[in-house]
Amino acid sequence: MAEPERILELTRAVYDVACDKIRAIKQVTGTTRILSLNALIEANRAGEAGRGFAVVANEVKNVSNDINTITQALEGELSATIQDLMSLGETMVQQLRGSRLADLALNMIDVIDRNLYERSCDVRWWATDSAVVDCLATGTAEAAAHACTRLGVILDSYTVYLDLWIADSTGRVVASGRPDRFPRAIGTNVGREAWFQDAMATADGGEYAVANIAASPQLDGALVATYATAIRDSGAATGTPIGALGIFFDWQPQAEAVIKGVRLRPEERSTSRCLLVDQDRRVIAASDRFGVLSETVPLATQHGDMGAYADPDGRIVGYALTPGYETYRGLGWYGVIIQQPPDRARAN
Repeated sequence: MAEPERILELTRAVYDVACDKIRAIKQVTGTTRILSLNALIEANRAGEAGRGFAVVANEVKNVSNDINTITQALEGELSATIQDLMSLGETMVQQLRGSRLADLALNMIDVIDRNLYERSCDVRWWATDSAVVDCLATGTAEAAAHACTRLGVILDSYTVYLDLWIADSTGRVVASGRPDRFPRAIGTNVGREAWFQDAMATADGGEYAVANIAASPQLDGALVATYATAIRDSGAATGTPIGALGIFFDWQPQAEAVIKGVRLRPEERSTSRCLLVDQDRRVIAASDRFGVLSETVPLATQHGDMGAYADPDGRIVGYALTPGYETYRGLGWYGVIIQQPPDRARAN
């Protein structure tokens, strides 16, 4: 059990012990009053001989009443104080837990940003590779075959990608890195795809385009993060676009490695859900694999770019907006962790 929760457990234990002892004292004083009453009755029966005993019995009764008065006052004060202490403790525990979850969410999205920054760099420099440029500049079958070979060599070294495509100015894919594995890629027309259009509209070789996480039919339905940029005449940064290079990051296994690597305590894993959501709050990765691309998280971000709160179901939600990394500004994504409180998790 975590230390904040342990403090609450100890507070509840003290309260329970105090209540038990107060009940015990009440039972003793109740018994004492009965005994003193019986003693008074017997003293009255004894008449003059029992007068001294009656005085003692009255004193015992008075002491019992005093103890009962003190006990009731203690019960009232102790109950109010401990209830306040538990309320304060619960608030502090929620704040501490929320702050920790927000930190973990930030770390999660930061790792993704650093990873995707590399993708934005890859696509820009691969688009200047001579084999890539010559494939479109010459338009020959030999150049396309050589480009396929070159892209295949790149993929052998960068295992995080499913495929790399070269599309001509009309959007027709003329070369790919894995034509044997994904035979439907070459010949596909991506002219209407947002990533192709955005890539062709880039102002220079320093810009790139990004598409939302989506399933690619040509890549066997795999979820991909697509990065693209224009392939320019002569490979020059200011050259005229003659086509586009699209690179397809193998999203699901890479994202799951990040969200499952969140440093939750062992007892938290079964009660926590780690998510990555896009700019529209759509789930793009989930530690439980549920809701990917179909669920929207009603994230309350009025607390700022990073924060935590309790949702209507009493769950603690920690979140953090993408901070970006170096020249990568991020895509407006969030890291989110939703956690059931320990007491509710045990009840379920």
